[in-house]
Amino acid sequence: MKIKEVIAALERFAPLPLQAGFDNAGLQVGLTEAEVSGALLCLDVTEAIVDEAIARGCNLIVSHHPLIFRKLSCISDGDYVQRTVFKAIQRGIVIVSMHTNMDSAVGGVNYKIAEKLGLQDLSFIGQQQEVEDVSGGEGVIGRFAKPVAADDLVLLLKKEFGVECVQANQLLRRPIEKVALCGGSGAFLLPEAVRLGADAFVTGEMHYHEFFGREQQIQICVIGHYQSEQYTSEIFREIIMRECAGVPCYITSVNTNPILYL
Repeated sequence: MKIKEVIAALERFAPLPLQAGFDNAGLQVGLTEAEVSGALLCLDVTEAIVDEAIARGCNLIVSHHPLIFRKLSCISDGDYVQRTVFKAIQRGIVIVSMHTNMDSAVGGVNYKIAEKLGLQDLSFIGQQQEVEDVSGGEGVIGRFAKPVAADDLVLLLKKEFGVECVQANQLLRRPIEKVALCGGSGAFLLPEAVRLGADAFVTGEMHYHEFFGREQQIQICVIGHYQSEQYTSEIFREIIMRECAGVPCYITSVNTNPILYL
């Protein structure tokens, strides 16, 4: 199977037109006519990820976050992006990124977060669209089968997402049943979550001042950008195993989170 066929399968699941206007999802580096020897699946692309692909005999890297997000004025050794691009080209490795299109798609990143929390009756919140018969939305809202206490929600998040520290506002003094969520930087959806009557809002990162004024209105839980999207590689693996039978896929063993909790 050619690399371009694997990419086509990923894009059927999450078409590129679903991506946000600021984004740069899709093919990042390389030529796609080659036969795929294996796919390494990751959140971020770094030099260590390319080294792992080489060691595993993979000529395709599928990432969530685009390696090339801003214009490159040159490709040399000026920063990690340039070095990573250069190394991938040298070794004939293709890099493709499925970013906000995978955030948006049905069954994508936000659905995976909801799955890990055990939410049901899922629907989109925020701006919604449909591309090539695939529905997309900015965030997701769902329900627990049985309401939970605020501190139990925090413990659940720590357990399921390997979070060392959950940033939260004042703990809600009522049961939490309805939960809105958005992986990554989702603070822009907090007002919509409130409007829809969500008891809790879960996202990857928020600014300090965005926590104010929500006491006993909604439980805010911020778990970290990397932590919120870490299971995206599972989605890539499910798509490739289903649509591209026989292609070896590996979820990276490299933790690319640049933020440490000390």
